[in-house]
Amino acid sequence: MGGGALWTGMGGASLGNSTDEDQGNETDGVKVMRVMVPVLDSLILVTGMLGHFLVVTILIRRRRTQGGRVLRGTDVLLLALGAADLLLLFCLPFHTTAIALGSWPFGSFLCKAVSFLGVACSAASVFTLAALAVTRYVAVVHPTWSYHAFMRRHLKLAVALLWIPATALAAPQFAFRVVGMSSTLYCFAFLGNLGQRVYGTTLFLCAFAMPLGVIAGMYARIYCFLRRMRRLGHAPQLDRYQSQVTHTAALLVLVFTLCWLPSYSLMFSLLGRTSIITPTYRYVAIFIRLMASSASVFNPVLYVFMSNRFRGDLEVLLRECVEAFRRRVQGCRLGALGGNMVQPFNPAQVDTPPPRLPGF
Repeated sequence: MGGGALWTGMGGASLGNSTDEDQGNETDGVKVMRVMVPVLDSLILVTGMLGHFLVVTILIRRRRTQGGRVLRGTDVLLLALGAADLLLLFCLPFHTTAIALGSWPFGSFLCKAVSFLGVACSAASVFTLAALAVTRYVAVVHPTWSYHAFMRRHLKLAVALLWIPATALAAPQFAFRVVGMSSTLYCFAFLGNLGQRVYGTTLFLCAFAMPLGVIAGMYARIYCFLRRMRRLGHAPQLDRYQSQVTHTAALLVLVFTLCWLPSYSLMFSLLGRTSIITPTYRYVAIFIRLMASSASVFNPVLYVFMSNRFRGDLEVLLRECVEAFRRRVQGCRLGALGGNMVQPFNPAQVDTPPPRLPGF
């Protein structure tokens, strides 16, 4: 469940909206939260969009330098990951506004659409992370497969197919999400208690537990393969690569778990809840929501900029941008000087006759 989907809640309470009691007895903590959440969300939005914009720019530039050839398998998945995360970030301002106002001001259709898009994009992002792990396993353990024409030809189709289960998981959000009303409007939780438990468990298993198992399993198999090759003495230089894979895999699994597990834990704690949410519980929920939203910021850093190749491409891109900016500034400066500068009078230009051309 994405950061946006978490705000709307899987249980019977809405974490970001004011209840009747809150309207009359709004504490200073709630006021601070309504100021801090937009600030932190804006930071997540700007950094996330900047990171994914750099990734997309580097991938497009890489394709141009390759003469327009089709991107490699990993690059296709990274582009798909960036698209899913950017769509997920698109949902963030809606929830930020609702938390700041204490109500849902966007109407019933956007309540359904934003909730649907939040779950679909977060699920597609997670599925793409699992596909990345499988692709890296194939590239290391079965390198001949990774260059096989069948795999390269059908990888784009596989990326598109990942959105089918993601859309299926999000469909109940659009079908059953409603706008409720007490003293204010709020994007209300949907389904009965049993339906919420079934849906929440399905989300947890399909969009967290299974992808996490695939990611951990693929990197574990890569580690075992590299360890076996090193022991057999086939590639002594694998020591450094094995250590790098171990650290990278551990970091990926840790960040994935820290970003998503708290939101699912909160989701299960909210299932069927009918009591009033305490201020402390609300603050914890908002913090967990920020952690889930920050996954869109961590993804480009972990999966792209930790790569030596991408860091090299980024350095080249930044140097080109700085050089282009410097040339533009110099051009503007010279243009301003040339337009305002008075040329001094040179008598030699008047007294000297023009040169004679040969033959005349």
